[in-house]
Amino acid sequence: MSEQQKYFYTQDGTSLFYRYRPAADGSSDKAIVLFHRGHEHSGRMMFVADELGFDDFAYFAWDARGHGYSPGERGDSPSISTSVSDVDDFIRHIQSEYGIKPENICVIAQSVGAVLVSTWLHDYAPKIRCAVLASPAF
Repeated sequence: MSEQQKYFYTQDGTSLFYRYRPAADGSSDKAIVLFHRGHEHSGRMMFVADELGFDDFAYFAWDARGHGYSPGERGDSPSISTSVSDVDDFIRHIQSEYGIKPENICVIAQSVGAVLVSTWLHDYAPKIRCAVLASPAF
C-alpha cells in the first residue's frame, strides 16, 4: 500500500506531521514506529519499511517539532519534556486512531530520537513490544 501523509495533535494543541504506511498484507494489528535523528525528518526514515520487509506491520514515522512538515523553527521545541510528551502523544494517537495495542508496537529510533524514546520509556513505562535504540549518547 502507498504511504499516507497525516497530522496528529499534541497535548498543547500543536499539529505534528507523520507518515503512515499500512501493512502490505492488509494486517491492522501491529506497528513499527520510526523516530528520526536530530537533523532529519520522517521522509528519511521510511526506507526502513522497505528494508525490513515485514509485510504484516504498519509503519509510522513522525516529523518532530521544527523538522520536515511539522511547525517550528529548525529543531525548535519548548523543552525536552515537551518532546518526550510528544512521543507519548504520537503513540497514543496510533493506539486510538488505528486500534493497535501497545504490546503490538515496536519502536526504532536513532540519535536524538533514541534519546527521546529512552526517556519516554523511563518516564511513561509503556507496555510496548520492543524498542531498538541507536545513539552515540548511549
